[in-house]
Amino acid sequence: MVLATLFALALSQAEPPSPLLLDSAKYGQRELAVGSLTSLATGKAATVEDIAQQARGKRFVYLGEQHATKAHQQFQADMIEALVKDGRKVVVGLEMLTRPKQTSLDRYIDKSTNEAEFLVESDWKTQWGFDFAFYRPVFDVCRTNSVRMVALNVPRDWVRTVGRNGLGALPAAVKKDLPATIATDQKRHRQVFESLIGGHPMSGPAAENMYSAQVLWDEGMADTALKAIGQDTDPNLVFVVIAGSGHIMFGEGINLRVARRTGMRGVNIVMVEGEKSVAVSRGLADFVLVTAPAQKK
Repeated sequence: MVLATLFALALSQAEPPSPLLLDSAKYGQRELAVGSLTSLATGKAATVEDIAQQARGKRFVYLGEQHATKAHQQFQADMIEALVKDGRKVVVGLEMLTRPKQTSLDRYIDKSTNEAEFLVESDWKTQWGFDFAFYRPVFDVCRTNSVRMVALNVPRDWVRTVGRNGLGALPAAVKKDLPATIATDQKRHRQVFESLIGGHPMSGPAAENMYSAQVLWDEGMADTALKAIGQDTDPNLVFVVIAGSGHIMFGEGINLRVARRTGMRGVNIVMVEGEKSVAVSRGLADFVLVTAPAQKK
């Protein structure tokens, strides 16, 4: 959530280099119209059905949103529905909730609780804070189609501990619930992270701890997703990750951590807002959705 906030801040500052254009000299760039869903590989307009088709045979679809953006959450719901209609066994993982809230998610999907009860049981306001109304379309399509949902995120106190004192400060009991390696040596990921906070190189213990906390989030959410799949070898299964775009862009977030552990690469979709056309690096994602900024009330 913090990473996505930094991303939105970086976009609003209009100072180069834009995170969206990282490595555009290497990959080239595309100019995308507002209201478009585009394949960056071909430059052609796409639909959720096109993405579902491209996802055939792949285990993961990564949806990188701007938080509490109505058009983005509706797109996610449409994408999930398209995968269901394509005959996939869909599982949806959410950055919005932490692992201890899994039971509340299970109870809501199997219709043991209603929305009001779920919001209390999951402690939604504290867990996420954004109005649930933004995310209702995602929950509705999952509940209607009995799509399993997974609370992806690690507990907030783990992230706070690392942000203040580094990975070494995590208790042994916590480390047992995480991957053996929390890799903070990924140069490309660090470049993406630095671009999201204005392009300033990271230095000093405090900065390193902040970066390590972001890596913990990505590693932790990837680990949750892989544990949720477990030994399920059904080739029809597809795990849809819903997280802030900073956890998805350039294939260097949750998707990188999954790929490093399994060799499995999925389909990456990044969602952005723009008042006019938006220039993006072709390396940003497989598909990019550009929506108009929501009107402020």
